[in-house]
Amino acid sequence: MTAPYDEINPPPRLLMGPGPIDADPRVLRAMAAPLLGQFDPVFRRYMDETMALYRQVFRTENRWTFLIDGTARAGIEASMVSILEPGDRVLVPIFGRFGHLKREIATRVGAEVHAIEAEWGTVFDPQQVAEAIDRVRPKLVALCQGDTSTTMCQPLDEIGRICRERDVLLYVDATASIGGNRLEVDAWQIDAVTCGLQKCLAGPSGSAPITFNDRVEAVVRRRHHIEEGIRPAGFVPGEGPRIASNYFDLAMLMDYWSDKALNHHTEATSMLYGSRECARILVEEGLDAAEARHRAAGQALASGLQAMGLTLFGDQRHRMTNVVGIHVPEGVEGEAVRRSMLEDFGIEIGTSFGPLHGRIWRIGTMGVNARKQPVLRSLGALEAVLIRAGLALPRGEAVQAAMDAFEGARKTAAAA
Repeated sequence: MTAPYDEINPPPRLLMGPGPIDADPRVLRAMAAPLLGQFDPVFRRYMDETMALYRQVFRTENRWTFLIDGTARAGIEASMVSILEPGDRVLVPIFGRFGHLKREIATRVGAEVHAIEAEWGTVFDPQQVAEAIDRVRPKLVALCQGDTSTTMCQPLDEIGRICRERDVLLYVDATASIGGNRLEVDAWQIDAVTCGLQKCLAGPSGSAPITFNDRVEAVVRRRHHIEEGIRPAGFVPGEGPRIASNYFDLAMLMDYWSDKALNHHTEATSMLYGSRECARILVEEGLDAAEARHRAAGQALASGLQAMGLTLFGDQRHRMTNVVGIHVPEGVEGEAVRRSMLEDFGIEIGTSFGPLHGRIWRIGTMGVNARKQPVLRSLGALEAVLIRAGLALPRGEAVQAAMDAFEGARKTAAAA
């Protein structure tokens, strides 16, 4: 007989990569709460509270603000498969790996996909997007706010206005940015946004908050369908083609999250508890305060890396607050450094994808790790590893520069 496996007992890690990051202990405690049935009145109240909390997180009044059960990618796919019909034109501005993902999903849906691309490490000027919209005349523009593969953050306020003026829907993937970077769903005229928990929201991967407005609702309602077995007598389906995915059918999910409580799936109870707590913690801290905390931690990390003599990757005017890219120094084996950081110090940092794989490291300061201690620990460990790798560094300068940056941020906040 095969010997039994040991209980799960992961080694202690400080997750300072581009995500996932360490979950807030309060989120993990919430996820350990007893299960309830999905139609228990208490659980339905928790669902309503989750929707209300995420309206604040997204800075929106959208009625349709709820959770997609699945990782952040589930939210992306639910949005695109529910909005796009075969043959619809979609414009995908690509400035990193996750733009390519949206192009692939749109292609799988059967849409007519048009892409524009910016060099990795840069973002789009809004006028580039406007010109592409005028040329393509798409139904939907789908793009990232922050793409962790390049650490860049795309400005959105003008793009929202440009899309609205042209009656084009705008979908934004804010997985990597929300909670640490400014996002104004209503003020910036964004029609639909999805995200995940495992970045600045300080939770585990596995739930995808979504919000969308009445413009998107009208498109989705046109494809409304109720599956056989629970379909009420006299139901008249929408005039549009049925949404290709049952699981990611936003129209049926709206019925489930509404007062109809029409059965669709069995809600992931523990993930809802965790999602609710992620939002509650952020709202309790205050969105402005959380963004300032992420900005201070990211700037302190960047200052420390530069004091170490390292070169930051990409256009720093458009870097996300919560992820810093660093060029791997010439003569240094990037993967050996990452391995030593993990094995010797218990700290995880990331590389990147595609053309940047092995060329840059990515260090994240997100959620509970967007604080002084994780930043200083990471800088001290990286300095030690690089010295052992034979790199001549100004010893001790990185931590001091980061401490100075934190102090400067504290003084600025106190004077405000």
